[in-house]
Amino acid sequence: MPAPPSIVDFSDVDKRYGDGPLILEHLNFSAQPDDFIGLIGPSGCGKSTLLKLIAGLSPITAGSVTIEGATPENATHQLAFIFQEPTLLPWLTTAKNVEVPLRLRRASAAHRAEARQHALALVGLADRENFYPRQLSGGQKMRVSIARALSVAPRILLLDEPFGALDEITREHLNEELLAIRQRQAWTAFFVTHSVAEAVFLSNRLFVLSANPGRLHRELRIDLPYPRTAETRQSREYQQFVAEVSRLLRSVENTA
Repeated sequence: MPAPPSIVDFSDVDKRYGDGPLILEHLNFSAQPDDFIGLIGPSGCGKSTLLKLIAGLSPITAGSVTIEGATPENATHQLAFIFQEPTLLPWLTTAKNVEVPLRLRRASAAHRAEARQHALALVGLADRENFYPRQLSGGQKMRVSIARALSVAPRILLLDEPFGALDEITREHLNEELLAIRQRQAWTAFFVTHSVAEAVFLSNRLFVLSANPGRLHRELRIDLPYPRTAETRQSREYQQFVAEVSRLLRSVENTA
């Protein structure tokens, strides 16, 4: 049975800012629909830059990036970006914060209401729609940020360390919730993290990047079945993957 067509393609991509050194060099990969690709590597290896290239927020220096054959600039309607900070507008309620990208797209009031209600239900915050950011916990604020991204029904979700500032228990719960949402609303994900445990738990493909310049050092297939739960973390297979990725990270950090 032939493989489905790829949704994101990188072909011999280089990236530098201005006259500075190369940040990324010779990146080649294809992402399939429904892939959950984790990106991990030393600081400065270009993980966040890679997301920006997919989003069309920064031009490539050489090579090509395509999203279903189109340039990223022509495919922004298919993308949503979740950053490390929730970046909520403090004067807007949860409901109004979720609607921001829909308003920017000039969606009708009826569509905004339907999409907002669906997104808040997905993240378990339907009963917080009239709360302001100051009334929410850190985990709840991040759920609002996720709901805001999901409100536009993206085909590609870009996540730049969204849970990095949260405590470990909240982070693990949100990892599980993110995968549960993915079962109900399919999208291709690119997830930047510094946490080996998080990268292994979420990903079906894990890219280990080396630095100076950033290159794809190794790709691992994380062959753990979905859905993944708290019990997954206790499995021998999961712990073996964590140990292998930790070893690979130490090897690339020692050569950085």
